[in-house]
Amino acid sequence: MVPMSQQVPPDADVSQPENAPESQEAGNDEPRADESPADELSADELSADEAQGPDDPGTPARPWLNHPHVPSGKPSLLALGALGVVFGDIGTSPLYAMQTVFSIDHNTVAPTPLDVYGIISMVFWSITLVVTVKYVGLVMRADNEGEGGILALVALLRARLLTRPALVAAASVMGIVGAALFYGDSVITPAISVMSAIEGITIVSPSAEQFVLPASIAILTVLFASQRFGTEKVGRAFGPVMLAWFVALAAMGVPKIVAHPQILGALSPHRAVLFAVDRPFVAFVAMGAVVLTITGAEALYADMGHFGSRAIRTAWAFVVFPSLLLHYLGQGAMILVDPGTSRSPFFHMAPAWARIPLVVLATMATVIASQAVISGAFSVSQQAARLSLLPRMNVRHTSREEGGQIYIGSINWMLFIGVLVLVLTFGSSAKLATAYGLAVTGTLILTTCLFLFLARHVWGWSAWRMVLATVVIGGVEVLFFSANLTKVASGGWLPLLIATALVTVMLTWRWGARLVTERRQQLEGPLDEFLETVRTSDLPRVPGVAVYPHPNQTTTPLAFRDNLRFNGVVHEHVVIVTIVTEMVPHIHHVERAEVDDLGDSHDGITHVAYHVGFNDTQNVPGALQWAKGKNPELDDFDVDQCRYFMSVVRLQHDGPFRLRDWRTHLFMWLAASAANRASVFGLPPDRTVIMGAHVDL
Repeated sequence: MVPMSQQVPPDADVSQPENAPESQEAGNDEPRADESPADELSADELSADEAQGPDDPGTPARPWLNHPHVPSGKPSLLALGALGVVFGDIGTSPLYAMQTVFSIDHNTVAPTPLDVYGIISMVFWSITLVVTVKYVGLVMRADNEGEGGILALVALLRARLLTRPALVAAASVMGIVGAALFYGDSVITPAISVMSAIEGITIVSPSAEQFVLPASIAILTVLFASQRFGTEKVGRAFGPVMLAWFVALAAMGVPKIVAHPQILGALSPHRAVLFAVDRPFVAFVAMGAVVLTITGAEALYADMGHFGSRAIRTAWAFVVFPSLLLHYLGQGAMILVDPGTSRSPFFHMAPAWARIPLVVLATMATVIASQAVISGAFSVSQQAARLSLLPRMNVRHTSREEGGQIYIGSINWMLFIGVLVLVLTFGSSAKLATAYGLAVTGTLILTTCLFLFLARHVWGWSAWRMVLATVVIGGVEVLFFSANLTKVASGGWLPLLIATALVTVMLTWRWGARLVTERRQQLEGPLDEFLETVRTSDLPRVPGVAVYPHPNQTTTPLAFRDNLRFNGVVHEHVVIVTIVTEMVPHIHHVERAEVDDLGDSHDGITHVAYHVGFNDTQNVPGALQWAKGKNPELDDFDVDQCRYFMSVVRLQHDGPFRLRDWRTHLFMWLAASAANRASVFGLPPDRTVIMGAHVDL
């Protein structure tokens, strides 16, 4: 072990207190190149007592499990807010979905009655089964203390299936793949949405086509550049704008339906069956484009924590679903009357005088949809980091009131580069549509599998219910995924490439973190033996409070060992602080701190376990403040005068580069890019010392 010591420079980037407008996120459980991967507890490193589920016998009191997160606000305002955030993606699908259906594979889908009735029927039943039945009716019941999303579902399963390690492992892998696929969707959605809206000007003036690409790039640039300022003020306008958008969708569809009411026959499922029987290959290929009508369905589940299931269900049932249904029926009726409109059905539905205003409204709606996806990428990244799937990141909170409004610069600019490359490479929304679908359908299938795990092994669903859900919902989603596999060569490879890269990164991070944790614990040694040495030795005690952030209560902080070895003294008060990330989104502050005197209430050495949810910030000084009053040893000292000693491990890999060592080098690069832990923990730079050792990989 090679000792190291340094003082954190006074100008270091230190986080603000929780809920400050620009605070750093205090929470990931993994290392950077100069830090240990185990300075906080990850979900996989919880002790048996800490990891017990709420239904296990002998479980200690865990009051946070009885306080689900409930969004505050009037139901009507929450529903309006949900319109602006949750439904932006699926709400803008009419811009390009039907156009893609009738343009795929050189018009194999023809604007004939058989095909049009069949396509509209497929659209209706896809939205009904996947969105209404699956998400609104079933999946949204599987909330993790009020939070949703595929990673929240994984966290819920990990907490409830501790006696089923094989299922927990399978769920974790599915969560990794699902999160990776989401990033692919996050890159494609802003590009295809904004371009499809701007392309509307070519209906008004074909000569304006040359302005589509530069205008799209300009709008996307402004969108990503403005992320760092937050969306609190702009977000207030999202709901009314999207309400106007859905009203416009319905208003565009109703006259077309009135002019051709026979289109209502497409609501019967037999129309889709007749289409599939008469033209099976064409119907199969068409499903790869029909799936575009349900992109964004995952947002209903992912944004539960912001608005609550009631608000989302209300907005879907009374605004979004009826508007989409009327609009798609209207598009089908118009195409039957005028087959030539199938080339761009959305803008052809509007009268000539309304097309320019419609382009403006569509652009606003697609920017909102893009904003929702970008914000979702920030949230997924935060959850992934807190669940030990990605390195620790610098997260800035952009609102004093809403903890979910965050900004992650590294994710923002990576997404922007990806979007820009897509726009320049594909050049049009029609070409981009060929890359769309695989990420969406893959995520749908993974969410269904995880939900069925929960339904069977936690809720105790009967076999017939499992079979029904698997066949009806899972069968439709598998067909969607299979149809999108036909688009791999023409652009579908893109989300697969992004997902593969992200899965590699996440699995490498988990592998490396566990390896470093094992080797670090060998250096640390048992805490009880070390404390016995301290108690039996005649060591001088110096005034002050020494705080050692450390991942557990069983091993010794390296900084504690080094401080004793090189200085030969022990502080009058020693506090070992363990940040415990629980498998719930939020824990009330008053319920977070637990204090243990480590077997001797008179030697001034105590342990504080600070429990946080995976969406909570972690702040060590805050943990000490909340721990005061729970143990007499902590009542007399001033948190503002504490000295902090960080235990770190520097990673090193000797020898020349070899291809077979790629995983080690990738892990070290990821560790080097992780956020500074002193800033993450909110430690004051003028009272923090870094000490530790080297670990060879």
